[in-house]
This record gives sequence, structure tokens and C-alpha cells, in this order.
Amino acid sequence: MYKRYLMDIIVSAPVKLTPCAVAEINRLMNEPGFDKETFLRIGVKGGGCSGFSYLLGFDRPEADDEIHEIDGIKVLMKTAHGIYLYGMQIDFSDGLNARGFVFNNPNASSTCGCGTSFSV
Repeated sequence: MYKRYLMDIIVSAPVKLTPCAVAEINRLMNEPGFDKETFLRIGVKGGGCSGFSYLLGFDRPEADDEIHEIDGIKVLMKTAHGIYLYGMQIDFSDGLNARGFVFNNPNASSTCGCGTSFSV
């Protein structure tokens, strides 16, 4: 896990990416037409069948973002989202029955059947 320095305070990246997730994110970033001005955004939003839904996509930095670097990938995250995501691991599954990103969140008290929403 990489760390960044913010006003002499070491801030650890709050999430981990598995090697499979890193490979898929890098594949997406190397697609023709990818906007090189965007970074990976990880976050949460209200909604979903369990209370919160995960956000994972590419976005431009905003004023209230923290920027982390995880395995060479610049990651954006709102400071307030850290309490919901700290310690989370993001994996990528490429199986026959399921393909996509998988969120393993130790802060979730329950999750929905599809794994994209959770409650704390």
C-alpha cells in the first residue's frame, strides 16, 4: 500500500486493490480514447438495497478529494467516505458466472445479494 504526504502527515491509502483489480483497471486505462486527465474514483453513495452503494469509475479531481496512489494507480476519494471504506479490498472476477469488481468491506454489517450495496 502506498502512502502520500499531506502537510507532514502520512496518509495511508484506505483501500487495497488485488493484482486482478489492478490489471483490469490498467487495461481500462489503456483503452483507446481513455481520458488521461481522469483518475480512478472510489466512494459510496446513499441508496441500494442495503443502504449504501459503492462508486467505482473514472473522474476528474474535485476540491474536497484526497488523492492516493495504489499500485501506480491514482485514486480519488472524498475524505468523508474513508470511514465506510477503510480496510476494504477491491478484487476483479473474470469467471464464467460472474465478471466484475468485487468489494470486500470489513466495515459492512450486511450486504445485498449482488454485493454492490451494504449497510454499516
